[in-house]
Amino acid sequence: MFATAINLTGLVVFLGLSIWLSIIDWREHRLPNRLVAAAGICALTSHFAQTVVGADSDPNLEPFIRSIVTAVVCFALFLALHLASRTKNGTGMGAGDVKLAGVLGLYLGWISIDTAVLGIAAGFLLGAVFSLSMMAFRKANHRSRVAFGPWMLIGAWLAIVLATFG
Repeated sequence: MFATAINLTGLVVFLGLSIWLSIIDWREHRLPNRLVAAAGICALTSHFAQTVVGADSDPNLEPFIRSIVTAVVCFALFLALHLASRTKNGTGMGAGDVKLAGVLGLYLGWISIDTAVLGIAAGFLLGAVFSLSMMAFRKANHRSRVAFGPWMLIGAWLAIVLATFG
């Protein structure tokens, strides 16, 4: 029961940070380090507390370790994309997206690898649909900057909701 309250509290805090990060990224095309770090600290604290408090005798470290490994993999994947997409005029995937991917790996990996894959893929799909729609309606072109953080977060939250209630 107490572990469930810890999980719910962590998710509520992450939801608030997700909204805040999305608004900032949408307006300013940046994801502030302090907010991304706060979301990461919230995930680690919540997951650690659930691991310790939720254990009857021996803590089940599997979800905690899986979330750490998933965070590292997501960070590395997005870092590779960031390095591959850099251009002279500064467009491409931003470093904030790389850091956010690591945080999303913490939250999504805690649930399952499948949830992590779904959440990351959904973010890419949603971002692509939005960008292509903007181009189709001539509101953007291939050089336009699109905030990717909100789509990453929406994709992650869709996966979390589907895993929790689906």
